[in-house]
Amino acid sequence: MNTSTSHSVVADQMQRVLYEVKRIVVGQDHFLERVLVAMLAQGHLLVEGVPGLAKTLTVKTLARTITGSFKRVQFTPDLVPADLVGTRIYNQRTGDFATSLGPVFTNLLLADEINRAPAKVQSALLEVMQEYQVTIAGETHQVPRPFLVMATQNPIETEGTYPLPEAQVDRFMMKVLVGYPNEEEEFVIVERVTGVPVEVAPVVTTDDLAALQLECRKVYVDPSLMQYAVRLVAATRTPERFGLKEMRRHLTYGASPRASIHLVEGARALALLRGRSYVLPEDVSDLVPDVLRHRLVLSYEALAESLSADLLIQRVMAKVPPPPKPLQTHAVEAAAES
Repeated sequence: MNTSTSHSVVADQMQRVLYEVKRIVVGQDHFLERVLVAMLAQGHLLVEGVPGLAKTLTVKTLARTITGSFKRVQFTPDLVPADLVGTRIYNQRTGDFATSLGPVFTNLLLADEINRAPAKVQSALLEVMQEYQVTIAGETHQVPRPFLVMATQNPIETEGTYPLPEAQVDRFMMKVLVGYPNEEEEFVIVERVTGVPVEVAPVVTTDDLAALQLECRKVYVDPSLMQYAVRLVAATRTPERFGLKEMRRHLTYGASPRASIHLVEGARALALLRGRSYVLPEDVSDLVPDVLRHRLVLSYEALAESLSADLLIQRVMAKVPPPPKPLQTHAVEAAAES
């Protein structure tokens, strides 16, 4: 199978997954596309939206299209880290300790309303999200692969919620904002929910998904596009270098190198979903708000002026243009090889 054929097969398989999900979920095209990007790029996803916008339903439906294991954890204030990762249990009959593994040992983990649990519980996910392993009583246990965390959080009802630690937030590849459906979409939602339930068919196995993720890493990214991603992220740290001196007082901390990595990895996945074996500037720029918005720490001054992370990202993108001929290097190399 040649490269172009393999990439079209990947796009076709992901379209079949999308078709099954959209039999249940109405609208939310942007959100669904980002979910597929996260799956292909092996990134974790943070989803924010008011209640009732099908955040949980989408992830549960997606899990049913993959013949892998799926677990859902409802985060509450009384949750403890052992409820997530597992613990050691003493067996009185044998006099030995046995390890009871927690719900993180799954392919797809839904952390529902993650901001309802205190920081020590949220931080229990730090090791498993980065290193795909959990350490219990000095013993390391590997989680199944592929492994993906999708967390939801509610932006309203701040009573009883806890902000996510910065180290935890940074491990999420993207933060996607989910909005209200329009009237036509809401009509279809009501029609489907009140009608005959629809069964979702499994489309891919975990082995298929692992192969698709491997194919994603083969998508070509020109060095100029990597440089574009790095410059965008650098502009959030030292905005004065990019002609954004006034933004210096609005940002306490900029994005970490994970942002640059996730921009490139996400652009690869987006290009693959769009049926290409190479990344274009729009693949990178389309992902910039979702990859950066949760990584910027705004100053009190910015909050007092009601500035949002998205607004500051727009200013950065206006000052840091994409490369005019991103595939020129690739074309020169291809001509030299021929």
